[in-house]
Amino acid sequence: MNAASQSPLRRLLRALRSYAVLSSVLLSLHGTLAAAPLSVGSVLPTLTLKDQHDKRVVIPSDTQWVLFASEKSVSDMVSAVLSTQPVNVVDGMRLIYLADISGMPALVTSMFALPKLRSLPFSIALVRDANEVTQIADLPRQPGAATLLRLEYGRITRLDAVRNSTELRLALGLPAAIQAP
Repeated sequence: MNAASQSPLRRLLRALRSYAVLSSVLLSLHGTLAAAPLSVGSVLPTLTLKDQHDKRVVIPSDTQWVLFASEKSVSDMVSAVLSTQPVNVVDGMRLIYLADISGMPALVTSMFALPKLRSLPFSIALVRDANEVTQIADLPRQPGAATLLRLEYGRITRLDAVRNSTELRLALGLPAAIQAP
């Protein structure tokens, strides 16, 4: 190639390099904006999940609480607290409980987890696969804590990270656990 033909080629390569850099910046900015967690004032997105009985879970507009657990130990703590409540108290509170079990192997889920969850007296909306994980991607979470969202007409008015049963009972206005003598 001669010097005259290299100049347009160099310009083209420079333009392509600039385009690639600009595209990378825009894509990373879009990913950052899309991944922003929900916060106070946000509207809870529509979720399409099923519970432990394979029934469709709908979050009605009058839902007051959404309780989300993304770790097994946290889910166990939440289930223990809710299990101590009289029948239908969870429904009466207009509470929807979500649990992310997508990391659990399918065999473990079907043979052990689901039978145990089916014995609970309340519904748990389960996040089981990658499609459902994308639905909850914007739910805020902290390691070792359940996320508790207070809702008014589908809009988040309060957001708490609860780390133990005492905090969860207090946040939900439930009576303290009865201690054995």
